[in-house]
Amino acid sequence: MEAETLALAQEIDFSMWALFARATFIVKLVMLMLMVASFWSWSIIVQKLITYRKAKREAEVFDRKFWSGEPLDELFDEIGAEPNGQSEKVFAAGMMEWRRSHRNDGGLIAGATARIDRSMDVAIAKESEGLQNGLSVLATVGSTAPFVGLFGTVWGIMNAFIEIAEQQSTNLAVVAPGIAEALLATGLGLLAAIPAVIFYNKLSADSDRIVAGYEAFADEFATILSRQLDS
Repeated sequence: MEAETLALAQEIDFSMWALFARATFIVKLVMLMLMVASFWSWSIIVQKLITYRKAKREAEVFDRKFWSGEPLDELFDEIGAEPNGQSEKVFAAGMMEWRRSHRNDGGLIAGATARIDRSMDVAIAKESEGLQNGLSVLATVGSTAPFVGLFGTVWGIMNAFIEIAEQQSTNLAVVAPGIAEALLATGLGLLAAIPAVIFYNKLSADSDRIVAGYEAFADEFATILSRQLDS
């Protein structure tokens, strides 16, 4: 009897596609949701890695230009009022407000320093929002995917027990397919959640470092302008 049961179990296809095909509609839906979430997470991860690398490179290039000794007005005329780089946008926001704060007679309108700081803070906030856009998706996938997979597993095991009761048999050939299909949902949930959590933490830290660099530059730039105001 045991030999027959083992022979039947060996004939069952336990490939991932076969497990998916044999699963119930609810478990299939759960698996599809998890696969979509996983692909969505990876697309965000790749996009953010490219974006952050580009932002770091752009910041390094602009930082060299800014501290090269070139006059600030000439640097601003070179990059324009609407540059592409994030660091350049922060600089352009401060310079535009600096120029707007000059009266026709060459004097400065009162409160210029505060307005320049606010302009750069607004520019930094916009760039920070762009850098962090999509990270909430990774956080959501990382926190919910295991539970969605667990729901699929519970549902699959429930149906496996129903099938056992209907066939009135607990041999391996009856039990194994249903349990394997159910556990596949948990596996897919973990497969979606683990990379999402790891890269969410990494990308959040990278984003914070980039924004901190913008804030440090804004403080240094504001200090330079305040010296010119005092002189």
